[in-house]
Amino acid sequence: MKKIFVFLSAIVVVAGLLGFIVIQQFFSKPAGPGNTEVVFEVNRGRTFQGVARELEERGLIRNSTLFSLWVRVTGQSGKLKVGEYALRENMTPKQIMSVITSGISVGKSFTVSEGLNIFEISENFERQGFGTKTNFIKACMDKAFLEKILSERVETCEGYLFPETYQLTKYTTAQDLVKNMMDRFLEVYSQSMPAQLTGPVSGWTRHQVVTLASIIEKETGAPEERARISSIFHNRLKKGMLLQTDPTIIYGMAMEAGRVVLKISRADIRRPTRYNTYVIKGLPPGPIANPGKEALLATIEPENTNYLFFVSQNDGTHIFSETYADHNKAVQQYQVNKKAREGKSWRDLKKRK
Repeated sequence: MKKIFVFLSAIVVVAGLLGFIVIQQFFSKPAGPGNTEVVFEVNRGRTFQGVARELEERGLIRNSTLFSLWVRVTGQSGKLKVGEYALRENMTPKQIMSVITSGISVGKSFTVSEGLNIFEISENFERQGFGTKTNFIKACMDKAFLEKILSERVETCEGYLFPETYQLTKYTTAQDLVKNMMDRFLEVYSQSMPAQLTGPVSGWTRHQVVTLASIIEKETGAPEERARISSIFHNRLKKGMLLQTDPTIIYGMAMEAGRVVLKISRADIRRPTRYNTYVIKGLPPGPIANPGKEALLATIEPENTNYLFFVSQNDGTHIFSETYADHNKAVQQYQVNKKAREGKSWRDLKKRK
């Protein structure tokens, strides 16, 4: 009887070892040689058995039963995380398990260029399929949410969405993106700007700096002109002159309409809005776009000039003048004269570079 017990015990041990070896081999070998990336989604509420079956059906593992058994034995069945994951046929089951429990979803690039405003960004957000522009604007105007991040009471997050390329997933919400962009702004601002503002911005608040930087960003085609354009706005502010910058008219109209506005008329120039610097004195109540690092630096470090005016040369660059008489001559030459505008575009600047 004792011998039979020992024999049976040996069989159980051998069977267990063989089973363990089979499962180990299963987990260390890929389902096939394919290197094509497959996007596999783990939805909220899915069971592990359901996930395992789909992995087998899509040729990513060879046996869903063995896969489920191993995961259950190793205590990983409760570690699944919702997400979209990049898997391949030539990944081992162990590698696949590592990916689908990581929570690191497939990322898609979302690029925000310098000088875009919240309405333009929201349209790009919706156009590229990340969410609705309505939800994006809602996040941009959630005052309590913005104050929590910026530690400052602002009407919108305009000016604080740092222009850069961000990695978004299917599960990134509009509020997530807005927070990430503002966090990046705070990081860049703290690293780039002095703790104490001096010179022409002495005594300014961060909000004032960002507001002027946004105007400089919108008015600048050629990067090398940022500091010069900054000097003009500082000189006008010092003299109590109106800033008279067209982008503020467009932004005031966009705020009223709640959408992107592209054109203005002569009547719009005279029509008061909170942002129209042809009507209001000093800076508008807030930023009109989202400036990059260089525009922020140009705001606090303008060139030392006596310029008060600038006019486009129709190729992305400008003519700068100290007097209204000289400015008027430049306007006649480059704007009134139709031949000076024929075949010209701000895109010429990129060609020149």
